[in-house]
Amino acid sequence: MRHSVRLLLLVTLLTSSVLFAVPAGAAGLPLPVPGPCQDGVLPSGALSRICIPTANWNGDLVVYAHGYTAFNAPLDLQHLELPNGAYLPDLVQNLGFAFAATNYRRNGLVIPDGAADIRELVAAFPGVAGRAPDHTYITGVSEGGIIAALLVEQSPELFSGGLSLCGPVGSFKQQVDYWGDFRLLFDYFFPAALPPGPFNIPQALIDGWEGFYKPVVEARVAADPAAARQLIRTSKAAVALTNPTTTVQTIDNLLWYNIYATNDAIAQFGGNPFDNTNHVYLGSRNDWQLNRDIPRYPPNPGALGALGPYETSGRVTIPLVTLHTTSDEIVPFWHQLLYRAKLRAAGSTAVIQIPIPRYGHCNFTTAEVLGGFGLLVLEVTGKHPEDIQQLFTPDQAQRDFGQAERDAERAESER
Repeated sequence: MRHSVRLLLLVTLLTSSVLFAVPAGAAGLPLPVPGPCQDGVLPSGALSRICIPTANWNGDLVVYAHGYTAFNAPLDLQHLELPNGAYLPDLVQNLGFAFAATNYRRNGLVIPDGAADIRELVAAFPGVAGRAPDHTYITGVSEGGIIAALLVEQSPELFSGGLSLCGPVGSFKQQVDYWGDFRLLFDYFFPAALPPGPFNIPQALIDGWEGFYKPVVEARVAADPAAARQLIRTSKAAVALTNPTTTVQTIDNLLWYNIYATNDAIAQFGGNPFDNTNHVYLGSRNDWQLNRDIPRYPPNPGALGALGPYETSGRVTIPLVTLHTTSDEIVPFWHQLLYRAKLRAAGSTAVIQIPIPRYGHCNFTTAEVLGGFGLLVLEVTGKHPEDIQQLFTPDQAQRDFGQAERDAERAESER
């Protein structure tokens, strides 16, 4: 899936020696030597891959939870091979850490089961390494980002700390409603561009998205920019104001999730939890007409109840660092504001939230991800890794988040 591949590239815990603050050899430090990986099958049936440096292992383990993969994509570990030819396990081992990952037991929406697969992966590690790691860090991006946060909350005995990137950690219910609202609004402003049925996606649309329907969508958007602006305003989806092409990118990306994720999500929930019965849409040229004419969908009660395992609690007792771009069109930045409210309500103080002022889902630089990971190691061990740049400090992160929170509130009031 194109999204998960791009996200994997961004989440690399370190890609190349140019990111090292001090080259290990120049500092007199022994260079790690990546070792061969051992593949296995977890009790759930998910595949696993565990890699340990053959020389100069620092004794710590990085566990990686990958992002959302389309339900019809191959169920394998190919996501560990990055588009630039780099191999994620080697990149992590080059920093001295052991590496472990799983493909999860299935693709699609797999958050509770994905978390269970990660627990099985951690349990399998000592059998391969011959001992337990000194520290275990859970890292995850997008869907893996919420898996990482849930594991930090629910299984602190297994992990030393976590790095959660661009995950829907604030409210999974609101994430579901955000995606559903976008499809309904798209159909309202661009009628008949896609086959009807926003919550029952026909196979013809899935099969024909890239080759037929996506070009149709882009042509319709180009032909009616006023409707596109109303769609963005009413949905509150992020775009880069200085780059008009991001409007099409935002629309394409959000429709992709509706097309490829909806049927699978409804199957997992046992019904449709989407609810817009009382939602008031604002931002069109005629809000009265929009709210009169847009279809209304009540939620399936059983599906609402099934959302419980997908929701974070905010009860965090070990270090957790989150990164999120402030103009994320897929998983909006408001998740971080909602999560902060949960943290405050729970009295949790072990979380550092880092906003990145940029458009795009998980659109981080490698140095930013590396800096966030270095900050996590600092919080866990009290010392910064020798060969990782320190880009953030706790005080700086809190000041930056406070400013991002004020900016988000101001932007919301201006919509």
